[in-house]
Amino acid sequence: MITRRRIVVLFGGLSSEHSVSCVTAGGILGSIDRERFEVIPIGITRAGVNVLESDDPERYRVIEGVLPEVADNGTRIRWPESIHDRALWVIHPDGREENLGDIDLVFPILHGLFGEDGTLQGRLELTGLPYVGNGVLASALGMDKHFTKTVAQHAGIRVAPWAHVPRHRWDHERAGVLEEAAALGYPLFVKPVRAGSSMGVSRVADVDALDAAMERAFIEDHRVLIESEVSGREVEIALLGGRIGEPTRASVAGEVVMGDLDFYDFEAKYIQTDEVTLLCPAPLSEEQHAEMARQAILAFDAIGGEGLARVDFFLTAEGFVLNEINTMPGFTPFSMYPMCWAQTGMSYPELLTELIEVALNRRALR
Repeated sequence: MITRRRIVVLFGGLSSEHSVSCVTAGGILGSIDRERFEVIPIGITRAGVNVLESDDPERYRVIEGVLPEVADNGTRIRWPESIHDRALWVIHPDGREENLGDIDLVFPILHGLFGEDGTLQGRLELTGLPYVGNGVLASALGMDKHFTKTVAQHAGIRVAPWAHVPRHRWDHERAGVLEEAAALGYPLFVKPVRAGSSMGVSRVADVDALDAAMERAFIEDHRVLIESEVSGREVEIALLGGRIGEPTRASVAGEVVMGDLDFYDFEAKYIQTDEVTLLCPAPLSEEQHAEMARQAILAFDAIGGEGLARVDFFLTAEGFVLNEINTMPGFTPFSMYPMCWAQTGMSYPELLTELIEVALNRRALR
């Protein structure tokens, strides 16, 4: 008889990617191996309240363009309070306290700030709770586009030229920022430094559109990236960190084909999904795939990655240009990360099990 491990699936959160996290939760709840794992779904509301959520995957579907979210249902979660405690408690609305059992592992599938950026990982480290995915440093670096580029460039990986613009600089040194933007050349992209799912991203055709794009990006973060446009195919590859002593594994590559869209924005990713085509495997030569995998693993190692990542590139006439390292990529069964692994020979349920087993292995030796 298999002793089931107790896994907390943690989702929602305070970032603008709250609903994306909920959609991901539905995919995981519907596919995780229930014979091996007992699942406790915990949602974090947009106000930061931790609640015991529904275990029904249908609860987290996108219905007629409406994205799901975590509501405050009156329950309250009490997490373990020290490294010597693994007990998870729920306080029901009537005040009754219930012990949900000892936690074996947390599967945090939050995207964006206060979930994917190292803050949540630090919280789990403080009480010694094992968790799936990247640690504090890799999560923080991967979330921060400015430092991702800085570290990748130092490792010898090509990145698009960029300028880093904190809010105070835009407010008080605008002329200098405009000069840097002109030097990068139009069209260019304006992005929040710490946001995902293309939230707050704009393609800017000329200087007249720059101000509105900057203000849109500053809604998401107080630091913004201005980046040269790169002309090339958008290709992505999934990485899976190994157990202690094992190498990082790379999947086949995928490609985003956008048709007439300017770029792969939030609407195209999660609502108007028929506007784009996801090709997996991508039509690459063996040499191109090998080079892409090499650079992806190099970037992953450069930020201290472990667990998982999806690494995005532009394939140009001169070769690969790194776009982003996603340390907690979209994880529905139809997202690029699991799709790439399925095409490599690892099904969605098998991938979930592997991520959990790798995390438990790495944690056991800390």
